[in-house]
Amino acid sequence: MLAHFVRIFRAGDYIAGDPQTVADPGASPLYFCDEEGNSMVTISLCMIVKNEEAVLRRCLQSIAPAVDEIIIVDTGSTDSTKDIALDYTDKVYDFDWIDDFAAARNISFAHATMDYQMWLDADDVLAPEQRDRLIELKKTLDPATDMVTMLYNTHFDAAGNPVLVSMRERLLRRDRHFLWQDPVHECIPLSGNILHSDITIDHRKEKHEGVSERNLRIYERLESSGATLTPRQLYYYARELRDHGRFERAAEFFERFLATDRGWKEDNIAACHALALCLRALGERERSFDALLSAFRYGSPRAEILTEIGYHFKLSANFAEAAQWFQAAADLTPPQVSGFLLRDYWGYIPHIELCVCYYNIGDLAKAREHNRLAGLCKPGNAAVEENERFFASLCVA
Repeated sequence: MLAHFVRIFRAGDYIAGDPQTVADPGASPLYFCDEEGNSMVTISLCMIVKNEEAVLRRCLQSIAPAVDEIIIVDTGSTDSTKDIALDYTDKVYDFDWIDDFAAARNISFAHATMDYQMWLDADDVLAPEQRDRLIELKKTLDPATDMVTMLYNTHFDAAGNPVLVSMRERLLRRDRHFLWQDPVHECIPLSGNILHSDITIDHRKEKHEGVSERNLRIYERLESSGATLTPRQLYYYARELRDHGRFERAAEFFERFLATDRGWKEDNIAACHALALCLRALGERERSFDALLSAFRYGSPRAEILTEIGYHFKLSANFAEAAQWFQAAADLTPPQVSGFLLRDYWGYIPHIELCVCYYNIGDLAKAREHNRLAGLCKPGNAAVEENERFFASLCVA
């Protein structure tokens, strides 16, 4: 059930009487009070779903107490997704899928009536403490705030630790009329008065069916139509090609993206990293090395770049040189998340590779120490524990 709040209406406030009627986007916002009479902003949760019966209830249970309205746009479910949605809201709408995520999300936003629009995917979850922090944010948020970003854990290791985190636009002021862009990997560009919060949402997939062809198909159709791809579309098309193992074509599109010289700094650095890995997979080690070095054009050293330079030397069995680069990566402090942050590069991987390098150099004490440090980054890690058993068998102090 949605949390109960007392509505405070002002003259001219818009009230949606028909759940099938799209709210007037220019309507005045509704303000609520908590039980102590403190005013707070209101939130419309806006979701697009299709065949999500396995996860939708989990998602809605985790977020419902923190929001004031739930909008569900269904793009063609054939399971019980809509029935589950109706347990939480009567604002469930159908949308004929047209291979355009931005279009579907814009429809969901158009039905919102509260102060702010918030989006989630059906396999997203707010842990109880994160939901409480969102509720607290509603009480303290300056209404002049146009956007609130939140952290997004999208990939996890076998122990459930997040290994890939990004920052996403998450809460958007409705009367700013923000619109989603791009048919796939859709986004709303950051603008206006932005609050960067550290509220965290977990993206926890239940389906593991391999890499979906859908996104790649959309990009291929866009390309074949003769459309001029934007720099962002080139970048994400390259990522899709990489994820499908099409490394030569992916490298081509990463290079085309970088050649535009119009990409966001974080995407440029990530593209250099991804390009290097594609080229390495193709056996082009020197071009891969050059791609890593080109990342320094865009910003200060990043752990993933330094670590991969370390791998370049490790692959030649130059363990002393590799150790220098792995150590440089290990010495870095993780930055505030803005683009994608590959957490394991910021501690665990450099230390576990330093362990390997020093073992091959013959410095077993340093090797064991770096294995210990890797374990501090990932407690209970199987590789660390196996290494420790190995060192113990050698009676290394």
